[in-house]
Formats: sequence, C-alpha cells, structure tokens
Amino acid sequence: MIVAVIVACEVLFWVFIVAGLVARYVLRRQRLGGVLLAAAPLVDLILLTASVIDLRAGGTATMAHALAAIYIGGSVAFGHSMIRWADVRFAHRFAGGPAPTPKPKYGRAHAAYERKAFARHVLAWAIGCSLLGAAILLIGDVSRTEALFNTARLWTLVLAIDGAISLSYTFSPKKPKPDDVPSPEPQRVDAKG
Repeated sequence: MIVAVIVACEVLFWVFIVAGLVARYVLRRQRLGGVLLAAAPLVDLILLTASVIDLRAGGTATMAHALAAIYIGGSVAFGHSMIRWADVRFAHRFAGGPAPTPKPKYGRAHAAYERKAFARHVLAWAIGCSLLGAAILLIGDVSRTEALFNTARLWTLVLAIDGAISLSYTFSPKKPKPDDVPSPEPQRVDAKG
C-alpha cells in the first residue's frame, strides 16, 4: 500500500506544480497559480501520515517506508529550487520572460554552484535521516526497522561521496576543455614595405 501512496504523492506533487504554472502563465490567474504551487508541499504531509499509520498498525518497515523519508527530505530541500526552475522556464515559454541562465560550467562559479547543491543534499539527508530515526524509535523493534537503518547508512555513504566530489571543485576548479574554449581570432599583421 505504501508504494502506491508514494507514487500517488509524487504524481500529485508534479500535478500541483504544472497546474500552478499553467494557471499563472497560460491562464494569467496569478492567485490561483500561487495557491496551487503552495499546495504541492502539502502532499508530503499525506505521505508522512500514510507512513506513520502503516507503521503504527504493526507493519514492518520496508524500503518503501525509507523511500518516503527520502522523498520528504528531498522535497523539502530541493522542492523550492525545482519549482523555481520550472517557473523560469514557463515564464520564458508562455509569458515572454527572460531565457533561463545556464548553470555555470567552470571556475569559481561552478564550485559555488556545487557547494550550494551539496548543502541542499545535506539538508535533505538531515530531514530524511531524522524521519528514519524517529520511525526507528517509534517502532522500537530492531527486527522491524532494519530497512530504515540500512537506508540511513547507505544514504550517509552517498552523501559523503557527493560531498567529496562537490567540494573538490572548491580546491581544484573545473577548467574548460580545449574544445570548449573559442579560439582567438588571428591578428592581422601589417607588412611594411
């Protein structure tokens, strides 16, 4: 049952976002668009409630319950930036807004971008692992919560790898490849004579 709720919540999240953007830019209904966009994070409450009900009813925690915690952490940490990303593209496409600026590819700007993305990942991990830990404590039975503990452990490893890669750009900024750098125009030399 919980897998179906996760899928339904993911679909609902994007339905609210697309509906909000369509209302805002296609139908020109700013207030309705704002309400629909604000409703997207409320889907997380549905997912959290369904997970708690399932576990309180005596269910054994599975990877699906762990995915619910990951989804909620990711939604809180990355949701606003995902909505902003979609909003800029809708505004450009349907309302004559400016073209989206591409993410930086090289140098200090790229390093700063990677640090910011890693900080969001840390926030998602902190929220998700807090939910996993709360569920482990709530259930109080190691045999029923092994999937939650293993997920937190794996996510911590993924976070460490992401941190090592993301922060490496601070110490060794990415440089453009020779193919990416436009070649300078040849200079004209005046011949004397």
